[in-house]
Amino acid sequence: MPAQLALLNLAWTAPDGRAVLSGITASFGQERTGIAGRNGAGKSTLLNILAGRLAPTGGSIHRDGTVALLRQFAGPTADETVADLFGATAGLALLRRAEAGAAEADELAAADWTLAERLTGALARMGVAVDPDTPLRRLSGGQRARAALAAAIFAAPDFLLLDEPTNDLDRDGRRAVQELLQGWRSGAIVVSHDRALLDSMDAIVDLAPGEATRYRGNFDAFRQAKATRLAAAEHDLAVAEKRATDLARRAQERVERQQRRDAAGHRRSAKGDLPRILAGARRDNAERTAGGSARLTERQRAGAEADLAEARDRIAAVKPAAIALPPSGLHADRRVLALTDVTVGYRPGQPVLRDVSLAVTGPERVALRGRNGSGKSTLLALVAGRLSPWSGRVSVGVRAALLDQRLDLLDRDRTVAENFARLNPEEDANGCRAALARFQFRAAAADRPVAALSGGERVRTALACVLGNRAPPPLLILDEPTNHLDLDAVEALEAGLAAYDGALLVVSHDAAFLDALGITRRVDLDDLADRPRA
Repeated sequence: MPAQLALLNLAWTAPDGRAVLSGITASFGQERTGIAGRNGAGKSTLLNILAGRLAPTGGSIHRDGTVALLRQFAGPTADETVADLFGATAGLALLRRAEAGAAEADELAAADWTLAERLTGALARMGVAVDPDTPLRRLSGGQRARAALAAAIFAAPDFLLLDEPTNDLDRDGRRAVQELLQGWRSGAIVVSHDRALLDSMDAIVDLAPGEATRYRGNFDAFRQAKATRLAAAEHDLAVAEKRATDLARRAQERVERQQRRDAAGHRRSAKGDLPRILAGARRDNAERTAGGSARLTERQRAGAEADLAEARDRIAAVKPAAIALPPSGLHADRRVLALTDVTVGYRPGQPVLRDVSLAVTGPERVALRGRNGSGKSTLLALVAGRLSPWSGRVSVGVRAALLDQRLDLLDRDRTVAENFARLNPEEDANGCRAALARFQFRAAAADRPVAALSGGERVRTALACVLGNRAPPPLLILDEPTNHLDLDAVEALEAGLAAYDGALLVVSHDAAFLDALGITRRVDLDDLADRPRA
C-alpha cells in the first residue's frame, strides 16, 4: 500500500490559547506538494504535526510511512556538530572505539560500518565538503541549511518535510534543492515562499483559517487559480455593494413617500374633511403598513450587509495587502554612496573584501550577487556604518536604513507599536497606528510583542519600522528581505518597492523578486574576487 499522510478536522491551539489550526482536512500521497499561506496560518505548525513533533489538540492524523523533517534553522548550540544533524554522533563514536580496539563484542555486532561513508556521501551530494565532527557554528548559514537537508534525506524517508529549505542558500544551493526534489520519487511536503521551487511542485495546498484548499499543478497554476478566485470575489463584491446601495435608496424613497402621505393625512384631519373614526382607522393602518415595511426593509438591509461583509472577507482572503510608501525626495544627480578601494574583514590578515570600489548616484537599484561567503552582507554592513574599513574610504551622502537578516533593529521584548515609536520618534500615536495598518498590523495586532511573532511577521514589523514613516530614507539597504515572508507579503513588498523613489542596495537570491524591483545594475562579487573592483 502506498505511503500516505491524512488529516481529519485537525486542530492545534497554542499554549496562550490562540487557535493556530482548526478544521483542517487534507491528504498527502507520493508526490511533491507545496504549502502556501499567509504568515501565522500555521504552515510550520502543520509540518511539525505531520512529523509527530507536535500532538494535535483536536481531530486526527493518520501516518502510513516514515517521515523526516527539515526545520527552519534557528541556530546551533555551542557544541552541536554536523553529525548531530544526522543523529549519528553515537554511531560514529562507536566506530572510532572499534578502530582503537576499545569496543565490546556486543557493540561491534551493532556497529554500522558504512555509516561514515554514507554520511560523507550525503553531505557531498548537497555540496557540503566538511567532516561530520565539524561544529555547526563554524559553517555559514547556507552550509548549515545544506547539511540539514542532507541529514533529512539520509534515511530515505517516505515523506520529506521541508520548512523554507532555500532560505540562506545562494544560487547554487537553491539549484541543488530544486534538483534534489526533481529527482525525489517519494512524498515531499514543502513550505516555501520560493516561487521557483514551488513551480516544481505537483500540487499546492493553500492553508487559511479553517481550511486547506488543494490545487493541482505548480505555483503558476495556483496563482492563476487564485487570480480567478479574486476576479469572482471582486464581481461578488460589486454586486453586493450595488444591492446594498439600491436597498438604501429604496428605503429612503419609501420613508419619504410615507412622510408625504402622513403629512397629507394630517392636513385633511386638521381641516375636518374625514370623519374621526375613518381618520383613526387610516392612521392605524398606515402605522401597521409603515411598521411592516420598516421590518422588511431592516431584514433586507441586514441581509445585504451580511453579503457585503462576506464578499469583503473573500477579497481579503485572496488579495495581497498593498504597501504604499511616501516619497523620499531623492534627486537624480545626488551622490548616494561611494566606496573607494575598500578592504575589510573580521579577522586580521583575512580580508573578506579587498580593494572594492562602488558608486551609486540617484535612485539606482543595485543588486549584489555572489555565492555564500563572498562578502555581500559585509559590504552592506560597511555602507550601513556597522563596520569600519581597514583601508580605503566609505562615503554615504544620504540617510540610509539597513534591514538585515537577523533583524537587529527590533527589540523583541517590546510590542510592534513600541518598536515603531522607538525607531520613529517624530511620529505621534495616530501616525504610528496608521503606518502599522499599512503593513497589516491593525488594532490588537500592533500590541503583540515581537518575541511572539512568526518569522514573517517579524520581517513585516521591521519593514514597517524602516519604511512606514512619513519620510522614508533615500537609501534602503536590504539583506534578503523576502526570507520568511509569505507570498502575499512578498508581492505587496514588490509593489511597494517598485513605486519607491529612493535608491536600493539589495542582496537577494530570489530572482523573481529582483526582476519585480526593476534592478538597474547587478554587481557580482564572485566575478570581482581576484581583481580590483569598480
